[in-house]
Amino acid sequence: MDLLVQLLMEGDRTGAVAEAERLVGAGYRKEELVSGGLEVAMKGLDSKCTLEEFNLLEIMVAGRAVMDVMKRLYPPGTNPPATGGTVVIATPEGDVHDLGKNILRFILTANGYRVVDCGRDCPVATIVEAAREEGARAVCVSGLITSVIPVVRQIRGSLAARGLDGVRVVAGGAALKQAVPADLDVDYVCDSAFDAAHWLDADRGADP
Repeated sequence: MDLLVQLLMEGDRTGAVAEAERLVGAGYRKEELVSGGLEVAMKGLDSKCTLEEFNLLEIMVAGRAVMDVMKRLYPPGTNPPATGGTVVIATPEGDVHDLGKNILRFILTANGYRVVDCGRDCPVATIVEAAREEGARAVCVSGLITSVIPVVRQIRGSLAARGLDGVRVVAGGAALKQAVPADLDVDYVCDSAFDAAHWLDADRGADP
């Protein structure tokens, strides 16, 4: 399992997939590879961020390796373990950047969340409808430009109008993380994708 973790953290997509297949062939369960391989690798990257060794390219490359292994373990039509529940993610309407959102998808998936990605330049109505249809426990939005702030402020009210008052709203990204939750009318403003995952984990533990 140590080799799988190393290959994932190095972003070796081909090597990581091959090692995952070898481990499955050796009798390891898929769930063991997720908890002992993918999640450990992402925690290692998380530690680097904590130590201010953050490297965006490294996160992206490792994230792609994680997703390749996930897709091999759980091909389309099968469901990976999602102990954290469902999270809807999007870049709000008016912002076509999706790098932050994609990193968040990698990290949440590796940490046991079922992620529904609504894409970029996404209207509030689409986000809310996805939350309703998918039974989401949280909506996470990433914004790189300040013009999306008024759009983010609409999300909670739109959720409430559909009877989804209990859905948490988390915001992040260069433009949004400069604000406080009250300014955006959200539950939490995260500094990074890892920070968002930590908050969702803590919030899940606080659920009645």
